Amino acid sequence: MRGNPEFMRQAIELATQNVILGHGGPFGAVVVRAGKVIATGVNQVTATNDPTAHAEVTAIREACRVLEDFALPGCVMYTSCEPCPMCLAAIQWARMDAIFYSGTAEDAAAAGFDDAFLYEEIRKPVSERQVPGEQLLAELGNESFDAWRSLMSRVEY
Repeated sequence: MRGNPEFMRQAIELATQNVILGHGGPFGAVVVRAGKVIATGVNQVTATNDPTAHAEVTAIREACRVLEDFALPGCVMYTSCEPCPMCLAAIQWARMDAIFYSGTAEDAAAAGFDDAFLYEEIRKPVSERQVPGEQLLAELGNESFDAWRSLMSRVEY
């Protein structure tokens, strides 16, 4: 699959304008299906006080709203920078077909957006992470899964 430079230019322009207008960080994203822009997004973390409002996530949310679906097969993500771990996971969960990016994670780190620590954290045992975790009420942990498995009207995803 080959990317379309015009969609990448649009993602980069969105990112640049987001900074110039003072709306957020230097990240833009465009979701495309069958050669048509379905949705765009920009980083809105500081504008909305939402740490999950990265450009890719906001574009995915909008594309899902437009297409009225939680999955985006047949869609491609164009993003001004290589996705962070959260955005990469969101793109995977959305079942998108491909990711095209311009800047690299190293470029982002040089500008003060370093997510290398997240990759390191994921490799650590839960108890050794910066934000440690601990399992509680393990005997009840499957109640919601059991309810899900028995729900006849569930929508698989």
